[in-house]
Amino acid sequence: MTLMAERPVISGTEPSGSFEELLTLLDELHVPDGYRAEIIRGSIVVSPWSKAYYLDVLEAVCDQLRPYLPEGHRISANPFLYVFPGTERAYGPDIHAAHRRASRNTSNYLDGEALSFVAELTSTSTREDDLTDKVDVYAAAGVPVYLVLDMQKEQAIVYSSPSAGGYEVRFSKPFGAKIYIPDPFGYALDTSGFQAPEEEAGKPGKA
Repeated sequence: MTLMAERPVISGTEPSGSFEELLTLLDELHVPDGYRAEIIRGSIVVSPWSKAYYLDVLEAVCDQLRPYLPEGHRISANPFLYVFPGTERAYGPDIHAAHRRASRNTSNYLDGEALSFVAELTSTSTREDDLTDKVDVYAAAGVPVYLVLDMQKEQAIVYSSPSAGGYEVRFSKPFGAKIYIPDPFGYALDTSGFQAPEEEAGKPGKA
């Protein structure tokens, strides 16, 4: 695995470029291995993939919520880009759930308004956008539940009840506790084990 600096790289795009032009540029962009590209605030943002232990968290969320999905929906941590033309954004969420019919086309993008659930695992490079810009955009698109797993503060934050003014409900729990994922799921997600693992060298008996 190539080690990358945990800092997003902003492309040479200008805010004056149209959203359609940015999507075309994104199609043509050759993103280095270990990076992903999104459209945020009028620019293409390229940021590094997650730390290794995030994989356990991603799988735990998907495995727990899968039995509670609305009928016809799937949940995945595979990388796909969702577009939000109304706010001129395009995000590749860490975890996404949507009806299966949303993917029945030949486009490179999926409709953001088809989402029933989104989760983002923060990194030092993405945390600000995950807690600000994406909250507003997901709410405007009517995404019923947005889960932020704040990996730096080790807490889970749930946003729900989207409205024109944003999410009307927000609550949080520290990692290790159960946090309720509202309708259309209605499930208490167990966040045990979401914390960063101890480094081997720091454990008793290790050199």
